[in-house]
Amino acid sequence: MVRLEDVQILLQTAQLGSLSAAARALDISPAVASAALKRLEQELGSRLLVRSTRSLRLTADGERYLAHASVALEALQAGAQALAVGREALQGLLSLSMPSDIGRQRLRPWLDEFLAEHPAVRLQLHISDRLADLYRMPVDLALRYGVPEDSSLVALPLLPDNRRVLCASPDYLARHGHPRKPEDLAAHACLRFVLGDALHERWRFGHQGEWASVAVDGRLKSDDGEIVRRWALSGLGIAYKSRLDVLDDLKAGTLQALLPDYQTERAPLYLVCPHRMMLSPLVVRLREFLQQRLQRHVAALPDAA
Repeated sequence: MVRLEDVQILLQTAQLGSLSAAARALDISPAVASAALKRLEQELGSRLLVRSTRSLRLTADGERYLAHASVALEALQAGAQALAVGREALQGLLSLSMPSDIGRQRLRPWLDEFLAEHPAVRLQLHISDRLADLYRMPVDLALRYGVPEDSSLVALPLLPDNRRVLCASPDYLARHGHPRKPEDLAAHACLRFVLGDALHERWRFGHQGEWASVAVDGRLKSDDGEIVRRWALSGLGIAYKSRLDVLDDLKAGTLQALLPDYQTERAPLYLVCPHRMMLSPLVVRLREFLQQRLQRHVAALPDAA
């Protein structure tokens, strides 16, 4: 396999007409430069240079190879420059995965605004509550609730203080009454969420510094968070949702927050990507944009939960 650095040494040597001058220009020793040229000739199976103690010239094979090598290196340099420009410019394709409920309700309209501000950006959305495999799926970024279990992923906080809220519709509460403590949920229809193969059927609450989980049951469960929310709005049971998912419903009074004296589980929202090298200016700007919208949304509804 021909080494790129060996080709660069050949080009520099031919341009300067001196091996020692090429070595100085590349900040390497003449011995390293000489070894590189010998290695390149062996790899190609051809003599490229005729050298003596006082002169150096390209052979006919060297002239032919140099023309192709120059074009190849220029193409590689142009490619590197294009990547650098792309990293600095707010342009290109973003493939983004997000949860179904907040994705449809809030994030999708905000992303429409972002695209209007940056017309050179293209977007591919994957809306699902199933966790996208960022190493196997064609997804660059994912918005996720909770800290990723995979510590190799880069997780950038968007709303780290978000929590869950226990809620139900006024119609359901009128028919079945309000739970006064977490243990009362055993007598209620609870709307359970399925994430992957895990059924979220133990809900945690804190009170006076102590935390405990209660087992909940009900006729309805789904792997789609938006469906769970719609069931709650229809009066079919009690949901334990991310506060972000139900802020507007709480403000409108179509859902009511329950157990106000108890703390609820954290549900921090993160922007996740596989590697820090993917944190281009476009990704950084998207994160800033979403952070601003989320904080403004929460601040506008201080009495929602």
